[in-house]
Amino acid sequence: MRDLKTYMAPAPAPVTLAGRFLTLEPYDRATHLADLWDALGGAEGINELIRYFPNDHYSDADEFGAWLDNVRTNSSFVTLVARKNASGKIVGMASYMRPDPKNGVIEVGSVAHGAAMKRSPMSTELHYLMARHVFEDLGYRRYEWKCHNENEPSKVTARRYGFSFEGVFRQHLISRGANRDTAWFSMIDSEWPVIGKAFEAWLSPDNFDAAGQQKRRLEDIRAEIAKGASV
Repeated sequence: MRDLKTYMAPAPAPVTLAGRFLTLEPYDRATHLADLWDALGGAEGINELIRYFPNDHYSDADEFGAWLDNVRTNSSFVTLVARKNASGKIVGMASYMRPDPKNGVIEVGSVAHGAAMKRSPMSTELHYLMARHVFEDLGYRRYEWKCHNENEPSKVTARRYGFSFEGVFRQHLISRGANRDTAWFSMIDSEWPVIGKAFEAWLSPDNFDAAGQQKRRLEDIRAEIAKGASV
């Protein structure tokens, strides 16, 4: 293990991260709020989409924007908004949360993929871009994913991306007036070379057929790369 006596990572800052399918931009209320609200379903859909967030329901974009402003100011969130490259439209969001630069730990959270983004390469690319920035640009040691333990799709997604399940924090929070047990996942810097190469291979144009369907699963690519690295 390297000497960590003087280790210190930089705090995350607003950043633009460009990929093949989408570009992540620092959230700006005037630029993004109205389009983000619509992309996440507006008043008819947003509350169902973020039902596992420990937030109140929102009746309009201003209420949602007030929450985003508050967490940026008081909780050190760096919220990034996803813009689809092909159309220029806003399609979702995610945030860097709870940074601990001294120990090199940071969390990805407040993830909300709009309808245009779900089950598309954009979702995977978003998390590749964010993880790559954490490990390769900022030099963090640990990247966390946490979710409501009842949120099975989120747990499946975390494992697909290469996060390892670490356990459940029982009675971790009171969320929307009810108990929340929280499932914890992480990936660490020593795992990133394999995880990152797998993301890149999966996102490559060679991995998609003419209809845009994947040829190989991300999990299978990662397992193959890990096997080769251990030989």
